[in-house]
Amino acid sequence: MLRPRHLMMLALAAAAFYIYALANDNALLGLLAKPIPVMALIAWLYSAPITPYRRWITTGLAFSALGDILLAIPTDLFVFGLAAFLCAHLTYLRAYCGKTLRPALPALLLSAITGITLFSVLAQHGLGPLLFPVSVYALAISAMLWRALACGGVAALGACLFVFSDSLIGIDRFVSPFAAAPYLIILAYWLGQWAIASSARHHATDKVLTQSGARGVGSC
Repeated sequence: MLRPRHLMMLALAAAAFYIYALANDNALLGLLAKPIPVMALIAWLYSAPITPYRRWITTGLAFSALGDILLAIPTDLFVFGLAAFLCAHLTYLRAYCGKTLRPALPALLLSAITGITLFSVLAQHGLGPLLFPVSVYALAISAMLWRALACGGVAALGACLFVFSDSLIGIDRFVSPFAAAPYLIILAYWLGQWAIASSARHHATDKVLTQSGARGVGSC
């Protein structure tokens, strides 16, 4: 397996190729390069200790890589990509619920306002047959954001960036397209996924250290 620094170099190279593909409207290069950064994160997590949290985060990354591929194919597979990322958000939600179930009411309020505001803006500009799928998706990302904020740390940062990226997709597709959107969307998305994956590595390492410390105390 590639070492972490090699995976980082691979991810950065693929990201650069994808940005180049965006700038030059090269659909084939974009399709080949886009999923590689997230796939590199999956490989990076496999070197971390195995925990249920890591398994759920890895599954979410896999669904995200599938969504990357579906949305990069030069045909309109938006609904299928939306379904893949919906599954990613639900698996992240499951991971965060495994860390804590505390109510975190301020986080709940902030997440609800974010989801309702975004959905309202998109609905006002006409979602047509996508009204129901987008409403389900908005509910899922709001719940995911709530539980991530309850966890705090890099998990919360990653979720915020992921939601920001999704919000830009909605605005660019349904409200008002703008030239910088594809670049801002993918950069926020990659940074968010990196932060979410980092939370899994930190969680796994902390758990192993805690278990080692408990065994050390027990042997005294």
